[in-house]
Amino acid sequence: MTKSIPELVNTGIHKLRAYEPGKSIDELERELGISPIVKMASNENPLGPSQKVKAAIQSHLDNLCVYPDADCYHLKTLLSEKLQVNNRQLVIGNGSNEVLELIAKVFLQESDEVIFSEHAFAMYSIFSEAMGATLVAVKDRNWCHDLDAMADAITEKTKIIFIANPNNPTGTWVSKGELKAFLKSVPEHVIVVLDEAYFEYVDQENYQSGLHYIDRFPNLVVTRTFSKVYGLANIRVGYAVASETIAGYMNRVRQPFNVSGISEVAAIAALGDQEYLLKSLETNALGMAQLQMGIGALNLDYIPSVANFLTIRVGDLAQDIYQALLRKGYIVRPLSGYGMTSYLRISVGTEAQNQGFLVALKEVLDSL
Repeated sequence: MTKSIPELVNTGIHKLRAYEPGKSIDELERELGISPIVKMASNENPLGPSQKVKAAIQSHLDNLCVYPDADCYHLKTLLSEKLQVNNRQLVIGNGSNEVLELIAKVFLQESDEVIFSEHAFAMYSIFSEAMGATLVAVKDRNWCHDLDAMADAITEKTKIIFIANPNNPTGTWVSKGELKAFLKSVPEHVIVVLDEAYFEYVDQENYQSGLHYIDRFPNLVVTRTFSKVYGLANIRVGYAVASETIAGYMNRVRQPFNVSGISEVAAIAALGDQEYLLKSLETNALGMAQLQMGIGALNLDYIPSVANFLTIRVGDLAQDIYQALLRKGYIVRPLSGYGMTSYLRISVGTEAQNQGFLVALKEVLDSL
C-alpha cells in the first residue's frame, strides 16, 4: 500500500509549529518600504562586531575554497584555557542552537519526557518534540524557573531538563543556592542542560555559572553562544561544555565542518577583544537603565531583567502596538508564541535607539 508524504513523516514532526524568528530589517523594508529601521527584536549587540573580528574575517577570505578544521582545534584550545576545562569536554556548534539540538538527538526517544519552564526558549520544545519526546512544561514562579516544581515533575521517564539562566524571554535568573540544591536533587540519569546564552550580562553577586559544577555533576551540560555579547549572531558559533563522555557522544552526531573557518577565526578574535566586551557590557547596563526609566515614565510594568532585553507589559493591545511600532520603523518582539499575549520584548539598543523607541512607543500609546 502506497503511503502519502505526510504518512512518511516522523510522528513528532506532525505536532511541531515552526519557530518564528523576529522580523528582519529587509523583511520590513519589503513590506512597508520604509527606512531607516531599528531592529530591537532579537537581542543582538547594537555595537556591531568588533574591529578585531572584522580584521580576522578579512584575513581569512583567501581560505574560502578550503574546508574548515572539522574539530575547531584553535577555538577549542582557547576556550579550554579560558574556561579551565579539557578540550574533550567541548562541543563547538553552529550557534548554541545546534548544540542544544545535538543533546536532543543523543538522548531522546519517543518514550522519554523533557522538562522545561512554561516561558522558556521555544527551541527546547521544538527539538524535543521532533524526537518524539513528551513535553512537560512547568509553571514558573514570578516569571522565574520554579526549580522545586521542576524537581517534583521528574519521573522515571524524564530524560532531559532544560534551564535557561538567564531566561529568555523573561530575563530572570536562578540564584547560586537554588541551582546547587537543584543539581544535587536531580537523579544522575537525568541530563540537566543549562543554557547560558546571556550569562555575560549578569551582574548579580548571587549568580553562579553552571561551569562551576561541571566536574561535580556528570549529567550537566552548559551551552553558550557568541551571538549576543560578542556581536556574532550572523556568524553562527556556540559551544557546549560537558563531561568527556557526553561531549563524545554529541561529537558523534555533529555534522562534519559544521562551523566555518570564518566563524572560528571570528570567535577567536572576539574572545581576545576585552575592550569590546567591556564596552558592550557598559552599553547594555546604561541602555537597560534608560529603558527601565522610560518604560516606568509611561506607567508600564516590566519584568526585571539581567540580560540584554526587557519584557514589558502593554496589555490586550500588544499586537496592535507591535504593528504600529513597525510602521514607525521599530521592530520589537511580540510574545504570543510564548503564551505572553500582553507583552513585548525589547532588545537593549544604543542610547539613540532606546530614546527613539521610547518616543515612538509613547506616540503609539497616545494614539490608541
